[in-house]
Amino acid sequence: MTSLAEDPHLDPDEAARQARGRMRSAQILGAAARLMERTGSQAMSMQALAEEAGVSVGLIYRYFGGKDDLLFAVIVDVLDSFATRVPEAVAAAKPDPVEQLAAAFRAYCEVINDKRHAAVLTYRESKSLSDEHRRRTKELEVSTSDPLRQLLRQGIDGGLLLDVDVDLVAYNLLLVAHGWALKHWYFEHTHGFEDYVGKQTALALGGIVAPRYRRRYAHLLAL
Repeated sequence: MTSLAEDPHLDPDEAARQARGRMRSAQILGAAARLMERTGSQAMSMQALAEEAGVSVGLIYRYFGGKDDLLFAVIVDVLDSFATRVPEAVAAAKPDPVEQLAAAFRAYCEVINDKRHAAVLTYRESKSLSDEHRRRTKELEVSTSDPLRQLLRQGIDGGLLLDVDVDLVAYNLLLVAHGWALKHWYFEHTHGFEDYVGKQTALALGGIVAPRYRRRYAHLLAL
């Protein structure tokens, strides 16, 4: 959706309306994620969601067609955040594929930390989606993991990383990022977020950085 900053010719009233719409949508999605995690997507009522979000049932239907649309939107919101924030983190990192890989992994973890309830639903409730929504979710999951595969290939081609199975390592990193949400009930008592990301980065890179470059990346490999 175009913002006023992106389009200086956008009518201020329209820009404000769009901004309110984005805020309302985010408000409803956040409430839906929390409520679905507690009750399950099928057991959730629109009235309960309206109360959780602090809006009317009618307003919910202005943005979403029903429970399947809501669940799909909650999941896509996580994937869209990956698609935006991971490339931003890579661009901000040093022009080095290993540094960028670490930055990308951190960005995945940060999205999961910000959207823990929604991340849990991705695993627990995706079977409740329609066939079309499941197909689209799988496509988005693959595309949002592309930055990891690209950086792994660059690191391998440059001799910085061992010749590993790129797909396997990329999905291992994604699973570890999601682990912060899936096992948050446990890790919150033993690890802070920064500690979790730092140690998981060290464990992941420790097994794939080429031995002769380990000193270069000692700051990432220190457990």
